[in-house]
Amino acid sequence: MNRRLSHLSAAQATILDALIDQPEPCTVAALSAQIGQHPNTIREHLDRLTIGGLVVRTQAVAQGRGRPAWLYSAVRAVGSDREARAYAALASVLAAQVGRISAQPGADAVEAGRMWGRELVRESQLSQGQISGPAGSPSAVATRRTVVTLLDELGFAPSADARVRVVRLRRCPLLEAAHRNPEVVCSVHLGLVRGALDELGADPGRTEAIALQPFSEPGACRLDMSPRPTTE
Repeated sequence: MNRRLSHLSAAQATILDALIDQPEPCTVAALSAQIGQHPNTIREHLDRLTIGGLVVRTQAVAQGRGRPAWLYSAVRAVGSDREARAYAALASVLAAQVGRISAQPGADAVEAGRMWGRELVRESQLSQGQISGPAGSPSAVATRRTVVTLLDELGFAPSADARVRVVRLRRCPLLEAAHRNPEVVCSVHLGLVRGALDELGADPGRTEAIALQPFSEPGACRLDMSPRPTTE
């Protein structure tokens, strides 16, 4: 461990790691949802990290009535990435815009994610010299494992059971955007999974039954990859 970080408690290190993983500043509420600790506890640790020079606190732009929220990010020397922050800012703006102008923001977000998931699988197959489309009819479990690998590469830190029926996503690459606009951002992530499975040749009926429950467990979102009984 870096000497500068060796004095941190386990809880402080967990919070700092969460901020390092995030390309955009986060509120206490968003961190609390991901880590599964009480907001007051999170706030106390953030105060210590800020005093220690590891975290920067800024105030969000005022929106409507009430005092603007405080936003926290890891200092650049610890884990900031300008390009990632720019991407996250764009994603947040797009999510907010979809939420405002779409008559069905959740459905539209799922379809956008679906196109993204298909494209990601195609790119992965091309990079590995594979021909797009299922080859050799892999089992449903193997197909789900491929999607979990994709989610891991995207930064979701997935943890799956033996048959990949339930996957816990322990990180969110767009945590603050998801906390502000869960209907849009989380629906994009659900669509991503469905689209990846579509491209891999999964059963369409089972793909449509997949469900994502945002912030449903302490420190994780729950992805039900096989919500109905199977005979595979």
